Amino acid sequence: MKNILFVASEGVPFIKTGGLADVVGSLPKCLDKKYFDVRVMIPKYSCIRQELKDKMKYRTHFYMDFNWKSEYVGIMEAKVDGITYYFIDNESMFTGFKIYSDNVIEEITKFAFFSKASLSALPLLGFRPDIIHCHDWQTGLVPVYLKERFQGNEFFRGIKSVMTIHNLKFQGRWDVQTVKSITGLPDYFFTSDKLESYKDANLLKGGIVYADAVTTVSPTYAEEIKTKFYGEGLDGLLNARANSLRGIVNGIDYDDFNPEKDKNIVAPYNAVNFRKEKIKNKKALQAELGLEQDEKKFMIGIVSRLTDQKGFDLIAYIMDELCQEDVQIVILGTGEERYENMFRHFDWKYNEKVSANIYYSDALSHKIYAASDAFLMPSLFEPCGLSQLMALHYGTIPIVRETGGLKDTVEPYNEYESTGTGFSFKNYNAHEMLATIRYAKYIYYQKRREWNKMIDRAMAADFSWEVSAKSYQEMYDWLIG
Repeated sequence: MKNILFVASEGVPFIKTGGLADVVGSLPKCLDKKYFDVRVMIPKYSCIRQELKDKMKYRTHFYMDFNWKSEYVGIMEAKVDGITYYFIDNESMFTGFKIYSDNVIEEITKFAFFSKASLSALPLLGFRPDIIHCHDWQTGLVPVYLKERFQGNEFFRGIKSVMTIHNLKFQGRWDVQTVKSITGLPDYFFTSDKLESYKDANLLKGGIVYADAVTTVSPTYAEEIKTKFYGEGLDGLLNARANSLRGIVNGIDYDDFNPEKDKNIVAPYNAVNFRKEKIKNKKALQAELGLEQDEKKFMIGIVSRLTDQKGFDLIAYIMDELCQEDVQIVILGTGEERYENMFRHFDWKYNEKVSANIYYSDALSHKIYAASDAFLMPSLFEPCGLSQLMALHYGTIPIVRETGGLKDTVEPYNEYESTGTGFSFKNYNAHEMLATIRYAKYIYYQKRREWNKMIDRAMAADFSWEVSAKSYQEMYDWLIG
């Protein structure tokens, strides 16, 4: 039996802000229990819902030197879906209405504490992992501490570490003196081949330097981040670590996203009956959102954070042109004010064609996946992306830019060979995107049998966690040897 410990800043079902929590919550359940004992460690945030806190039992506590004082570390435990979760408890660190704040020093202090406490807790739990699997910059110090002060302790010798990058843009950077003082790491660690990066200390860089293996969330993104454009200043290091770097596509939980069992939609459907049933969801959504009720209209869905990364400057550029066409556009999400207001403006200007829902609703997101004909995702960069995987499973054809995980998961339509599961364009260019949307619309209106065959292929594509779990298992086996 091989022991694996996931260490992360969030995890489903306890706390979630984004895709990272889905990975941490779903992947351990899919690893083969015959060979792997996988447990998860996250902070005990005060904003975790009370009914989930009620599942936690006190295990033990101790005091740890950190940031020039002795800090309390409590350890709670809970079992969910056969997985053991540990929680690091310290009220002064993990109190607040949200799990992340905009105060960088506060964040670095909190997650440096969490990284050190996670390692310090292990001997008391009687669980010795063969591999500690760390996620994003918040746990970047785990591989560093593991190679530094914990090496002297017999218990920790030989424990391997994996660093997974979910989004390279966020790195945990601050000035060297402050980080040195908070972490207690000696000068030796703050050189340009270790934690120092462009005169600052960089926690993610530390994790990438010291981990035994580095992964990211799609094969294309693993290649892209070795280039200057996508590398966020770490491309040199990622090239140096190329032999240890691999990309494994995230999965989605097909229990949560399953059009046949979805309680949020009016007409559940599957790969056999979608031709009759899927359209009922479109009519219901048109009625709910006050759009023109016409089941033949080409409906484009967008469910996203409204940020630059997601390609909304392209959409802003061609929105007027797109609205002259025979389409309906349904948007759900929040984000940068200029994009929120842009969609509100077009909703006002083209009221029967555009519905802008500037908030977040899980139920409405399911309805949009089920009702739309196409799903637009023109990202500037996309480490993996989960929305296109959900769209595929709902038979809603993705229109994406060929970057990161979008390139790995959406096969472009080829009308000559009748292959593909979606439409894609290469350059970050608004009119190239518009031409691709028009091509998709042409196939939808003029070649309906081809469109339906594409839905067949999209719904048959398997991006469940089971597939990704096999790739992670291979990596663990390779590391432990």
